[in-house]
Amino acid sequence: SFERIHRSNLIGMGVLPLMFPVGKGAASLGLTGNEVFEITGLDNAEAKTVKVVATPAKGSPITFDARVRIDTPKERDYYRHGGILQYVLRQLASKAA
Repeated sequence: SFERIHRSNLIGMGVLPLMFPVGKGAASLGLTGNEVFEITGLDNAEAKTVKVVATPAKGSPITFDARVRIDTPKERDYYRHGGILQYVLRQLASKAA
């Protein structure tokens, strides 16, 4: 889980906050933090879950669904633009044009 402010800060920096499935975590899934992660399913702007494939340097990929923690339309806008700064800059640029 996330503290609200931490989750909000991640989105503000353009980082997608994801939650493990209920009852699962890094240890129970066998994740070490050294995997390469591929996230699919973000093409749907309203996605609530995405598929994550974690591929270790050695061994088999680990696949699981993760919950997307973008909770408001404004957060979705910020994430789509790559963060709050990019969102604000694009808003200013469109007004100047």
